[in-house]
Amino acid sequence: MNREMFETRVLPTKNKLFRFALGLLGSREDAQDVVQEVLVKVWNGREQMGAIENMEAWCMRITKNLSLDRLRSKQRKVTDSMGEGFDLQTNHPTPFERTEIGESMQRITELMASLPDKQRQVMHLRDIEGYSYQEICEILELDMSQVKVNLFRARNFVRERLVKINAYGL
Repeated sequence: MNREMFETRVLPTKNKLFRFALGLLGSREDAQDVVQEVLVKVWNGREQMGAIENMEAWCMRITKNLSLDRLRSKQRKVTDSMGEGFDLQTNHPTPFERTEIGESMQRITELMASLPDKQRQVMHLRDIEGYSYQEICEILELDMSQVKVNLFRARNFVRERLVKINAYGL
């Protein structure tokens, strides 16, 4: 892989890599460090990259592994808001709508943070990053049925809790 290929195949994924790492780590600084490590690792191993078909999925897998390594080394859990960096603007919402959207995002973020790791990762990759099931299989090194089951359970958990929260007092 030469510099031009690196710039066209790897660098365009850096924002997705950052969002994924941020969702796992909860810290902007840690996420930036992980993305930088990924890019350096890919560049240093560029001679062996010719056989990789889906560079983005491969980079996401490295990001996941480095993020999990960083979490294990610090022995902490994700506690920060995943809602940071999300652009929820529509056609000029009212202050009430903005408050409601912000509170809903905060609840969803908290609910997603309470999910088991696999469910949270699958839901983040599918519903926030927009990856296909096959790409998620490659990134997380799971088979298709595991991805679908984890996504179903994660969505059900979040949906049930939101219904309970929003139906309170009715």
